[in-house]
Amino acid sequence: MTILDLEVSRHFFASVAEEMGAALMRASFSPNIKERRDFSCAVFDAAGRMVAQAAHIPVHLGSTPMSVRAALDAFEFVPGMTVALNDPYCGGTHLPDVTLVTGVFDAHQVLRFLVANRAHHADVGGITPGSMPLSAHIDDEGFRFGPTVLNDAFVRQFCDASRTPDERAGDLQAQLASNHRGVERLAQALESTLHADRTDALLAHSEMMMRQVLREIPDGRYTFSDVMDSDGMGTNDIPISVTVTVEGETIMVDFSDAPDQVRGPVNVPRAVTASAVYFAVRCLAPEDMPSNDGFMRCVDVVTRPGSVLDAAWPAPVAIGNVETSQRVADVVFGALAQALPHHVCAASQGTMNNTLIGGIDPRTGAPFSYYETIAGGMGAGEGVAGASALHSHMTNTLNTPVEALEHAYPFRVVRYAVRRHTGGRGTFRGGDGVERVYRCPAGLTVTLMTERRTSAPYGLAGGAPGARGSNILVRDGVRTELPDKVTFVTQEGDDVIVQTPGGGGFGQP
Repeated sequence: MTILDLEVSRHFFASVAEEMGAALMRASFSPNIKERRDFSCAVFDAAGRMVAQAAHIPVHLGSTPMSVRAALDAFEFVPGMTVALNDPYCGGTHLPDVTLVTGVFDAHQVLRFLVANRAHHADVGGITPGSMPLSAHIDDEGFRFGPTVLNDAFVRQFCDASRTPDERAGDLQAQLASNHRGVERLAQALESTLHADRTDALLAHSEMMMRQVLREIPDGRYTFSDVMDSDGMGTNDIPISVTVTVEGETIMVDFSDAPDQVRGPVNVPRAVTASAVYFAVRCLAPEDMPSNDGFMRCVDVVTRPGSVLDAAWPAPVAIGNVETSQRVADVVFGALAQALPHHVCAASQGTMNNTLIGGIDPRTGAPFSYYETIAGGMGAGEGVAGASALHSHMTNTLNTPVEALEHAYPFRVVRYAVRRHTGGRGTFRGGDGVERVYRCPAGLTVTLMTERRTSAPYGLAGGAPGARGSNILVRDGVRTELPDKVTFVTQEGDDVIVQTPGGGGFGQP
């Protein structure tokens, strides 16, 4: 196959995934999907190998393929069948992330491809609104299901478990429409120009490009350590350490020293750890390298079952997907910076600053559930300052526009601003974080699941760390510093302030 054929194939498969994402965004009901774009879409071959992922959420890069393989193991796909799952111990990430997998068949009814999308549902019936609670058991986090054929009975069961069943039904239908769009595009191509050997060649091309990148990294053994602030249940300064071994065209990323799974919800299944590793290694490669199964073949991820980075049932995992994944990326980048000091940036904010607010909307009397991640500072690198007020690393979502938020929910955003001078000092300064202030009526349940409130994003090459974030409650004019992970009920006029971290600086100030 010629380079031209490879490029045409690469862009075709990527365009299918992007079209799926556009359909999902337009058809969805919830602001989290429609406005923030908290979803990912991908194309797989009949064996479950990822052929292309749209430029959506990095934390889904390595975990969605595990969901597809779980679906293939559980069912023999037939035309018209869609399989749904969210079980973190069966290829999922956390319970709000629901994955739909649909087969693509040729004219002879032979399975040729699969399409999948994963979308974050704003509530799946956890013990607090938003279903990312301070939990001690996976069952506290909501409705959990392994591979299940999507039908009317299942949809009713899933929606009835949520505080917002109509929104859940709408988002599920949008996901289904997204997969149908992918099926249509691939089926049309199968009737004309698409041949099976193109996927094999595309995967081999990606593998070849990744091996070339690895050959340029000096052989060696590189280690790095950082910490998680807490699990929200009394365990603080949870160490996250990695050993990266590079030898020729291979790289092994070893987390065998990770501590045992903890009581609180910062544990992650292996799928999430693998996703963070693949993301960090992918950042070393040229932008035009296809993000598919081919490059992942070159990366060996080692975890220890039962640890915080390879958790086993019934460990809670609600915020591991969004917070621990960030720290995994941080330590892998920290190790790679020793091998490639001129190519790796300082730490970005290292948290998604998860903010969840729910309860009864006093305007309508109906329950609601709001979820958002909030941007912060990016780390600086050699020759470049860090960007400010941007989602970084394992997230790639947008903010919820204030106008859309205040239309959908019964609280207001009274301040939204860049936190000036919170990026770490250096020859090149880290990016600044942001401040977002929510003014709430009485009786709402607020959950903040954040990191980098006691530990700071590291600088590199003598650069200073970024400023830590903070969570603050202003009640009756009194400011109270809140923990990094907390749930509370509002009183009338409460201001909830989320201040996000800055990125680390690079080079001596």
